[in-house]
Amino acid sequence: MDTSPLLGWDNFYVIIGSSAGGLTGLTFVVIALVRDVMRGAQPGGLGAFVTPTIVHFCGVLSLAAFLSIPHQRVVTLSAGLAVAGVAGLLYGKIIAGHMSAHTGKYIPVREDWVFNVILPTTAYALLLVMAIVIWYYPAEALWGVAVATLGLLLIGIRNAWDIAVYMAMTRAGGSEAPPKEE
Repeated sequence: MDTSPLLGWDNFYVIIGSSAGGLTGLTFVVIALVRDVMRGAQPGGLGAFVTPTIVHFCGVLSLAAFLSIPHQRVVTLSAGLAVAGVAGLLYGKIIAGHMSAHTGKYIPVREDWVFNVILPTTAYALLLVMAIVIWYYPAEALWGVAVATLGLLLIGIRNAWDIAVYMAMTRAGGSEAPPKEE
């Protein structure tokens, strides 16, 4: 008999992981197609937004794979969640640094900060907190992990959409559409 705390979560993480994997690939395809249409024009600072989106999708995929490993116990779950949480927090700091130093044609607005730094960093912090909570309340902690994982997936979808709209509105000559409003 399996006494893993993850009993019953299989379908959730299969769906979340498959979605994250598919969206990662789709994001690469969209960027490649738009770049080809733009004939080499490079919208300034786009990497500051594309790379974090891909990293968050890959983080969700990795978490789903990790949480789908059979016979997990609290100790392995706690360690894995702690590693993911710390890595995400450090990456959030890197993203904030890149966005702060951004001096290209496009200057990040409040919405960019919320969806690219604040919300993802909060989700990773929640994973770190759940790494501790899981020792005392395993069932409840797994709900927190699910919220953080689904949150990262939804943030990634929103950011991928924002990138696609921005790239579509950027003219082939390198000039941009009107700037976003705060």
